[in-house]
Amino acid sequence: QVQLVESGGGLVQPGGSLRLSCAASGIMLKFYAVGWYRQAPGKQRELVADLTSAGGTYYADSVKGRFTVSRDNAKDTVYLQMNSLKPEDTAVYYCYVRSGNGYWGQGTQVTVSL
Repeated sequence: QVQLVESGGGLVQPGGSLRLSCAASGIMLKFYAVGWYRQAPGKQRELVADLTSAGGTYYADSVKGRFTVSRDNAKDTVYLQMNSLKPEDTAVYYCYVRSGNGYWGQGTQVTVSL
């Protein structure tokens, strides 16, 4: 059974940093593309960053230069390092593994506020 558990969210001031983790069980993440999505209240879920099995990356324009996606194969974990956070980054962040029908984590709340 595949399970994805996100962690690392929280409350941070503008300009601060957080590192989100997406830990997998039942699946080896190194073989699949993994995306980080976010959903703010009243908005559609959007792709923020993507990491392919070959190590290629994609970033939404809104986070380019501030967010970095990476993977630790030994820990079956994908990370999203978020720097220079802005209030508009406030959302629930989800990881998604592109395997078969796909797997979603439960989400972790990120709030950027004074």
